Amino acid sequence: MDRTRLSRNRFLVLGRAGMDFYADPPGTLLEDAHAFFPALGGSAANIATAITRLGGQAALITSVSDDAVGRYVVNQLHHYGVETNYVRAMSGGVRTSLAVVETRVENCQSVLYRNQASDFELAGDDVASLPYDEAGALIVTGTALAMEPSRSATLAAIAHARKADLPVIIDVDYRPYSWQNRQEAAEICGEAVALSDIVIGNDEEFAVLARDGDGLAFAKELSEHSASIVIYKKGEKGSISFADHHSFTLGIYRVDALKPTGAGDAFMGAFVTGLAQGRSVHDSVQRGSAAAALVVMRVGCSPANPTPDELEHFIATHRMS
Repeated sequence: MDRTRLSRNRFLVLGRAGMDFYADPPGTLLEDAHAFFPALGGSAANIATAITRLGGQAALITSVSDDAVGRYVVNQLHHYGVETNYVRAMSGGVRTSLAVVETRVENCQSVLYRNQASDFELAGDDVASLPYDEAGALIVTGTALAMEPSRSATLAAIAHARKADLPVIIDVDYRPYSWQNRQEAAEICGEAVALSDIVIGNDEEFAVLARDGDGLAFAKELSEHSASIVIYKKGEKGSISFADHHSFTLGIYRVDALKPTGAGDAFMGAFVTGLAQGRSVHDSVQRGSAAAALVVMRVGCSPANPTPDELEHFIATHRMS
């Protein structure tokens, strides 16, 4: 992978965008709530906003419903400075994804409405003419691979990117409810992962890819044969990163979390913008971990993403463990 392309700090981000409803105030159970407030959500949208909050450029590639909820999502993307030229509004029976969520750490409930989800209607025409030659990298999320036609469109986008020598970055983002079974996820996600230059996932996601359950061995092998950088996240135990023919381990920033959601998307945004700024893989992983820690201390996902000053202050005043 030619990492100099990343220095353009301009990313194409493909995947889900939606509306989140948070029970208010924080700590309230969904079934006891009398008030909710909305926020932009969806893994790809959260990654895109994390990038723009940290000074990068991001264009989102997705589909939303042609209704008030879809327009809310587009308006929020504009608010965060995310390019929406490749967000398609669709009429008919499809609907923008909706998540109704609690802000609490223990037994956090999240109810997702994904029937006939509009983002799964992303098609080949939506990715055929993206500015692959101008971008610094293509970021895809595994959720976009779970159903057709989004699955084929995502694989087509990866093929277009590779033809343009554009680095491909994948967040495995395995959501069991979106797949028929683990075997299907292993096969399809495995196809995309084999074509990616940077692969990020947690221990469960790599275990799915490995099929035999040894996700760490799979991650190491992947780094030796195809991917330039592989990041194996272990939750509270930190992460192991494989890059440039060696590996290193980092811990996490221990904080008083409000909720568990949004950490992975924030990690991706801070990690890729770190690489785009010419930082080492080690420092970029550290920045990703810091962004993840900040997000779990705040309400929401996209609204919780840090600014550069907030991220630098946090790193300067906290230690990893």
